[in-house]
Amino acid sequence: MYINYYNEIKETLVKNEAYKKVKDYSKNKSDLNAYYEVGRLIVEAQGGEKRAKYGNKLIKDYSERLTIELGKGYTISNLRKMRQFYLKYKKRSTLSSELTWSHYSELIQIDDNLKRYYYEKITISQNLSVRELRERIKSKEYERIGYKEELEKPEVNTLIKNPIVIKVDNPNIKLSEYALHQTILENMDDFLKKLGIGFAYIGSEVKIKMGDRYNYIDFLLFNVKYNCYVVIELKVTEMKAEYIGQVTKYINYVDKNIKEPFNDKTIGVIICKKENKFVLEYCTDDRIFTTTYKLL
Repeated sequence: MYINYYNEIKETLVKNEAYKKVKDYSKNKSDLNAYYEVGRLIVEAQGGEKRAKYGNKLIKDYSERLTIELGKGYTISNLRKMRQFYLKYKKRSTLSSELTWSHYSELIQIDDNLKRYYYEKITISQNLSVRELRERIKSKEYERIGYKEELEKPEVNTLIKNPIVIKVDNPNIKLSEYALHQTILENMDDFLKKLGIGFAYIGSEVKIKMGDRYNYIDFLLFNVKYNCYVVIELKVTEMKAEYIGQVTKYINYVDKNIKEPFNDKTIGVIICKKENKFVLEYCTDDRIFTTTYKLL
């Protein structure tokens, strides 16, 4: 059993090194997956999570053999980090390829889950180097700014008001989509405040090419609190199923062509005259939110 685990670990590391030589552009993701898997195998070889911390002899033996067979880089310290990496991140899906192994080597030293999550988020959103991350941790930034309560952020849809109040000269008049668009554009600062928290204006009637056709996003915003682009679509009718498909295409376009790697996923907000709960019931895309407007 001891030999079997060693062989699996060795095979994982050999495959990772070979993959990185061929796929240099994605070597960071390969490192994270490989080191996570090595960590898992070490924990299992040691008899499970509860006994993992007592397996220092096993790690020493593995390190000596790997160094002889594969070369430098597999010290006792590094193998311990891989084991700790697995123990701190039980779900592989929570790992971000925007963070390097060197970033995670700093983060896994933090025992407090909320504190570690805070430094993960600011490293990604502010594109921190490993040195900058280390300095932030050393300065006790998390403790100093008292950010604990902010970590459990509410869902985006709780920050979008419903209904949104839009100021017009005559609230009794029936507006076309163009007229509603122009009204909002003329009072953009007020609209952003009425929409919710952290929204900033990027553009109006944003022209995008999808295949051979041009489309226009009513408004493209950015939410500084959530570090994401926001597609806004205006509708002066009741919510319809086709609106969801339209916004989904725009979201995907922004994610592929405009969003930076360090931005969170783009969201879409459909602002319509009236909600339709039957349509919303079948919308399973958690990137899309709806709200209604009220003229005042």
